[in-house]
Amino acid sequence: MPTTPIPVTVLSGFLGAGKTTLLRHLLKAEHGLKIAVIENEFSDTPIDGHLLGGEPVQVMTLANGCVCCSIHVELEKALYLLLERLDGGELAFDRLVIECTGMADPAPVAQTFFVDEGLRERYLLDGIVTLVDAAHAGFQLDLAIAQAQVGFADRLLVSKRDLVDDATFDALCQRLRWINRRAPIRLVEQGRIDLAELLDVRGFNLNADFGEALKPTPALRPVSAPGATLDRISTLVLRSERPLDLERLSAFMEVLLERHGNALLRYKGLLNIAGEARRMVFQGVMRLYGFDWDSAWGADEARESVIVFIGDNLPEDSIREGFQRLSD
Repeated sequence: MPTTPIPVTVLSGFLGAGKTTLLRHLLKAEHGLKIAVIENEFSDTPIDGHLLGGEPVQVMTLANGCVCCSIHVELEKALYLLLERLDGGELAFDRLVIECTGMADPAPVAQTFFVDEGLRERYLLDGIVTLVDAAHAGFQLDLAIAQAQVGFADRLLVSKRDLVDDATFDALCQRLRWINRRAPIRLVEQGRIDLAELLDVRGFNLNADFGEALKPTPALRPVSAPGATLDRISTLVLRSERPLDLERLSAFMEVLLERHGNALLRYKGLLNIAGEARRMVFQGVMRLYGFDWDSAWGADEARESVIVFIGDNLPEDSIREGFQRLSD
């Protein structure tokens, strides 16, 4: 039985954003990888023949056509079935891609790899990649599900850039950053993009680089939401230059999860704990989270605690006040 977990990429995005086109490019590119796919459709007819032709890539389509919370167990069965066939020598693959339907919430997919011990041992959730249709994002992002897809993402890929002018594109990027400060924005053209933007993202690796979202910047996001819309989902960044008491921090997080756990889409933190020479790192999806001790702070390094929350209608003022009290 393989000892190295199989990296998993979750491909999300609203209807028509270009997920299937991107998937076709991913599977046909000359990268030497063996990729298994769980393809989710609205019909009972699988599309593997149309999508892949004669390519030696295994594609699994769930019979009822949806990977989401309402059929959560079906995803687990699909994942175990792939493992059975892998262990039995029927299949050979070293990566897995799960394509969500355009109206699917990525949360149940991500949570599957947290709550099932057997799946945690064999699979490693590498990242959530969300496609955004530049030509139609203006009204699609008014929908809560489209905002959630953006909020969960470790990478945001904008398609159909050629169909909009510079002002529209710039406004879209501003809005995407408002919703999800931590996800880099990249362009994808007809499904073509550097595979390094899709694979080995390490979005769920506790010891991975925290990226631009956790670096000090003059302005983390606009003072108010761009345009006339008030997006339900946005990024909240908390910072403290004072060491944090671990017990008070734990109590703060327990209250936050109890009250707002279902609204916390993604969160990640790098913390300076009082009396501890090492950094503490943690991250979570809704009510599920994990933490670990990282490397020691450098002798000349500023010890700053930073937490990035991406949430749905979070009470920002009260959360900031509660966090501030940790270092009072």
